[in-house]
Amino acid sequence: MDVIALDDPTDARIRQWHGVVVAVHDADPGEDPAPDLEQTTARLLSVEQGSRQRLWAAVEDDAMLAVATLRLPGEPGADRPAEIDIQVHPHHRRRGLGTRLLAVAADGLRADGRSSVIAQVSAGTPAVPFVESHGFELVLTLRGLLLRLDDVPPERVAELLAAGPPGYRLVRWRGVVPDDLADALAHAKHAMADLAEYEGLPWDAARVREMAEMVAKRGDRLYTVAAVQGAVVAGFTEVVVPAEDPERASQYDTAVVPEHRGRRLGIWVKAAMLEWLREERPEVREIETDNAGDNSHMLAVNAELGFRWQRESREYLAEVAHLPS
Repeated sequence: MDVIALDDPTDARIRQWHGVVVAVHDADPGEDPAPDLEQTTARLLSVEQGSRQRLWAAVEDDAMLAVATLRLPGEPGADRPAEIDIQVHPHHRRRGLGTRLLAVAADGLRADGRSSVIAQVSAGTPAVPFVESHGFELVLTLRGLLLRLDDVPPERVAELLAAGPPGYRLVRWRGVVPDDLADALAHAKHAMADLAEYEGLPWDAARVREMAEMVAKRGDRLYTVAAVQGAVVAGFTEVVVPAEDPERASQYDTAVVPEHRGRRLGIWVKAAMLEWLREERPEVREIETDNAGDNSHMLAVNAELGFRWQRESREYLAEVAHLPS
């Protein structure tokens, strides 16, 4: 068995990689649909703006048995964790393939000057004991939720919009934030404390624009609704409609800044988003989201809207110095 780098994978290697991903999905099924080949291709060939990506595969007799993706945000040596994903074909588990790929990726992390790495895995799958056995520590539990738009009557949306708090106005935009709100939106994003302890990269206007440009670059569409008071973004919500599968949109960030909480701004902007999507993107049938397990306020908001539990995932953090080599 050999581990090979696939920094510029051929079509044949992409198809093999996709076969591993689908086999893992079938063996450890959740509520999410299996990715199609186009989605796998996009993930392997489209690197997020401001990031770099390394790919490796464990190969035996030209058959691909396991794969690893390492995302490196920022420049080499950046004070921000990398992100790793390792998947082993179910027929080839318990052969040490995952450990071998982790060791190769760890060398890549050290060469890039990284001190830590994050792995997000699905609860109840073999990935959990794997990362725990290699020194990863649980830092965040995420609840995956799904909203079927047909389950939210238009009159309910109208009711929530009519109950909006006085003193605020709703502003919405597609893609990159308007210049006059860029700094205010970056400030509002600091209200999201879920990743603050280990994400390591502050939000500013440039990063806000970069995220929107990254979404557009891969062909998807970003929609944002904000509750604004004067020049302050008091709360906001973001939804991305993917180009490949527009029936299922993805909830990105939603937050209300601390001094404006308790006024139902979160559910107000989310209701405005539902109304906008029904007007402009009627093909959207579902919205999926992840909430931190201890974010009781946002979980309550989503439950009131009609989001239902779909899956649980966990984020683990490891010090690179403790990884195998």
